[in-house]
Amino acid sequence: MHQARHLAILGAALILPAAAPALRAQAPPGPIAPPANIQPPRKPTVRVNVDWVTTPVTVRNSKGELVLNLAEKDFRVLEDGVEQKIEHFDLGGDPLSVVVVVENSSRVEPLLPAVRKTGILLSQAVMPGDVQAALVSYDDAPHVLQPFTASGDAMERAMNHLPAGLSGAVLFDALSEGVDLLSRQPKSRRRIILAMAEAKDTGSETKLGEVLRAAQLQNVTIYCVGLSTTAAQLRAPPRDPTSPYPPGISPMPGPPGIPQTPSTTQIENTSADLGALGIWIVQHVKDSLKDHVLEVAANATGGEHVAAFKDSTIEKAVLRIAGELHAQYTLGYRPTAGDLPGFHNINVNVDRSGLKVRARPGYYLE
Repeated sequence: MHQARHLAILGAALILPAAAPALRAQAPPGPIAPPANIQPPRKPTVRVNVDWVTTPVTVRNSKGELVLNLAEKDFRVLEDGVEQKIEHFDLGGDPLSVVVVVENSSRVEPLLPAVRKTGILLSQAVMPGDVQAALVSYDDAPHVLQPFTASGDAMERAMNHLPAGLSGAVLFDALSEGVDLLSRQPKSRRRIILAMAEAKDTGSETKLGEVLRAAQLQNVTIYCVGLSTTAAQLRAPPRDPTSPYPPGISPMPGPPGIPQTPSTTQIENTSADLGALGIWIVQHVKDSLKDHVLEVAANATGGEHVAAFKDSTIEKAVLRIAGELHAQYTLGYRPTAGDLPGFHNINVNVDRSGLKVRARPGYYLE
């Protein structure tokens, strides 16, 4: 009996090693690779439907004076060539939300005393009426120094205590922060960014085109006071007499993929067609611009860029913008094709000759 049991155990021991290769052959050697014909799932495409568009409109006469006696019937709004029905019309009376974006990097430290003095102008010229304002400074990073407030005194104090910052200048990140703050304000309020900055960006994670796309979709208008705009002009070399470029235009790399021609260079170097350049950077959001970023930001959103050279000019620039903010026409409409991808052109016309009309050029949908 004992002998039979030993034989059974011995037989089992002999069977197990023989079966082990078969068992190992049945077990997967590791993670199973998916078949070559199966593609990983695509990320869902986010589509944005624009159901309401507002565009502040500034109208000036041949002398540069604001024209304030127009009626709704004097305006025509076309989107992609199709006339839109104006459902909202206002002159300077809509509630206003303003984010003041100020560079306080060490690059502009000599100008900070003059910038701080504009606090009283913001309080007395920008904030009267139904106005909410916030303050964002930036150097190596954007900083919200004053959340939205209706108190002009609070804004003035925040500007008076504007600290000197580090050497970085993340202009685009700061503008993006301003757009984000404004996106949380009620849609019934006009949304404005007033930037006092150099036309330079160092180290931003955000591209200018991304900022402008978001600003256009959120109905944000960007105004800029340029703190330093003359250096490039002073360093410009004399024009080559054999150059095919017009006087005052020097060659520089154009947008990627576009042949270098005088017309391309004009867009990069002059304000002749900054609107077209703004549309280009919004469409080519991953690309970048070398110069004129503040002018492009203003043109792409319907605002204005005012170059400041001396302390008094900084004050005059803020006063000019403040006066315009309270003397703009605001037109609102429901776009007839607000869900189609691509750039949607906006044209505002006034049925009166001799007037200069400025409005946002459009918006981009993915």
